[in-house]
Amino acid sequence: MKKVILQVALDLLELKRALQIAQEAVDGGADWIEVGTPLIKSEGMSAVRSMRERFPGLVIVADMKIADTGTLEVEMAAKAGANIVCILADADDAVIEEAVRAARLYGIRLMADLINVRDPVSRACLLESLGVDLICAHVGIDQQMTGRNSIDLLTAISDNVHIPLAVAGGIDAGSAGDAVRYGADIIIVGGNIVRSADVTGSTKKIRASMDNPSIKSNERQTTDEEIRSLFMQVSAPNITDAMHRKGAMTGIFSICGNVKMVGRAVTVQTIAGDWAKPVEAIDVATKEDVIVINNDGCTHVAPWGELATWSCVKKGISGVVIDGAVRDVDDIRAMKFPLFAKAIVPNAGEPKGFGEINAEIQCAGQYVCPGDWIVGDESGVVVIPAKRAYEIARRALEVRKNEERIREEIRRGSTLSEVAELIKWEKM
Repeated sequence: MKKVILQVALDLLELKRALQIAQEAVDGGADWIEVGTPLIKSEGMSAVRSMRERFPGLVIVADMKIADTGTLEVEMAAKAGANIVCILADADDAVIEEAVRAARLYGIRLMADLINVRDPVSRACLLESLGVDLICAHVGIDQQMTGRNSIDLLTAISDNVHIPLAVAGGIDAGSAGDAVRYGADIIIVGGNIVRSADVTGSTKKIRASMDNPSIKSNERQTTDEEIRSLFMQVSAPNITDAMHRKGAMTGIFSICGNVKMVGRAVTVQTIAGDWAKPVEAIDVATKEDVIVINNDGCTHVAPWGELATWSCVKKGISGVVIDGAVRDVDDIRAMKFPLFAKAIVPNAGEPKGFGEINAEIQCAGQYVCPGDWIVGDESGVVVIPAKRAYEIARRALEVRKNEERIREEIRRGSTLSEVAELIKWEKM
């Protein structure tokens, strides 16, 4: 079997960081280096030139995402040292034809990126007939967040074209082998390498998966299982970053310190220490749910205590959030149960039965609907609307990956300001 190419996509903003990460990826077995679109927009053709200078014998891919002026942009990248230039597959045919002519003139290859193409199979066939050298089955980052899969796109086109196929978009060590089995000649990996604390190790792991494609990746989880698994891997701050600083409750803290909860919301509206509906909600909730209680912010009397918490533990409920007070915290802390509240008081309320279960509520400044996802840790509690849960979970994981690489660069002696090049990117 021919060797499949591993292409590492440097979708970064900072050239200095990109050069270092590229070197670590090459040390791990990367074959081609891609100067990603964000890096080209940030640094221009100097990014391509710098990669060519650093890696004189390596294939350099310039991800220009050409949409117009095919000759001009191919010429720019070729003269800067690129061996392969990327063009948008849905660019006008005249643009494709001009880019092909320019690629032939400068002795480089043209890769067409199928991102956002409505009919990828027929378009791929036409692109081949127009003289494109490579086709990339690419599901973009924002599309990945909503569940679209680049392997599915690869499968759809692999039997219909006869030029080399690349696949890009969310590829990791698990899916790299799948991509090889489904006909990919080039595996393009971005975040799962460049955002790793150990770039060389991550590259080697993906290379090993590509070289042993008979090893199948794990069976797919249900959507809820995957969402839960993803949220368990990230922090509440990761999630609010992914939501553009939204979703965080205010004034809520973890009663038991360093604990974690993830689950769908069972909502409760009650008033001033009335603990009937909060306790009844335990019977409504299912395993791994989170009970979210609006007690109108009342902090002088508690609608929740040790016995209610013990009931949740026995039923497998993931956690409880109270816009109000809690008591019996010594016993609750001994259970290490994820309980979040605004205050601690010894006073108990009365089970009067006012309120309702599983209606939209407002809790600590956030609207919460039944079925919304709730994530809590020592930094606080975040509400994620159910319809965006998969997307936000995936985005939060990307945030965490990015932080892992920055943390490693700080460990090596840099500072956060230096890594982020803050002065360069300050608003003028």
